[in-house]
Amino acid sequence: MAGYIGIQTQIQRNNTRSVLLLLGFPLLLLGAVYAFLYFTLPADSGNVSVNDTFVQTIPGVLIAVGIWFVIAYFFHSKMISSAAGARPLERKDNLRVYNLVENLCISKGMRMPKVNIIEDQALNAFASGINEKTYTVTLTRGIIDTLNDEELEGVIAHELMHIRNKDVRLLIISIIFVGIFSFIAQILFRSMLFGAGRRRGKNDNRALLIAMVIAFVAFLLSMLFRFAISRKREYMADSGAAEMTKKPWALAAALRKISGNYRVETVKSDDVAELFIENRPDKSSGLMSAITGLFATHPPIEKRIAILEQF
Repeated sequence: MAGYIGIQTQIQRNNTRSVLLLLGFPLLLLGAVYAFLYFTLPADSGNVSVNDTFVQTIPGVLIAVGIWFVIAYFFHSKMISSAAGARPLERKDNLRVYNLVENLCISKGMRMPKVNIIEDQALNAFASGINEKTYTVTLTRGIIDTLNDEELEGVIAHELMHIRNKDVRLLIISIIFVGIFSFIAQILFRSMLFGAGRRRGKNDNRALLIAMVIAFVAFLLSMLFRFAISRKREYMADSGAAEMTKKPWALAAALRKISGNYRVETVKSDDVAELFIENRPDKSSGLMSAITGLFATHPPIEKRIAILEQF
């Protein structure tokens, strides 16, 4: 892992990635639609018919994607807080946390984000939001009560770097689009499962099976892309937090404590769990370890600690 590359460079890269995501995911969806038409339309209709049909479906697909994105864009904060079981943490409830957040923001000229708390004894935290009105740092009760001031400052700095680097916007955009493929795959799977006893023609069964395969492949591709982005952002936020606080050892110490108790029981959504400072699949070995590594949202916490100790 290379050293910290600088805030402006990282912001520029994440802005570019946000644009590519906004373009890439709809293109992937359109590619899946074209593949479905190609494999399901009658063979004697020819490619011209496939192309014509595809062109006719483009407006409908883009409108549906646009509606999905707009709804998720404006209501993502409420949906994330609900899925995480988080509530606002008022200044009068915990002046210690507010002072840490406020001092770090002042040191970097940042607008102070909202602060939420999850009433869970696990040690974890995450940042969310798309703009200054929605930026939020969420901490668990366990991490507030367990970490000392310097360690908690390191964790908060890590989350503020996600906001400052525009990581949170990049990740939420990717989550919105991956959600489209997930939704389509679930609808098709349920249609196949609950329609197993119904009488359907061979063409209907074939079309449904093809649609499931294409949706599953598109979903896997979008997930791999999203997870690769997520893993890289953790290294960058760790480096940025070390630079912000000048205490890399404090964040390393916090990560050690977090690694022993990071699973938040109140969170049932995998998308929300991906936002946390630590989130990894259950331990496995051999081939399964390699497979789960591809779908890991975070790099190994041991590597993160080792890098911080080199500062």
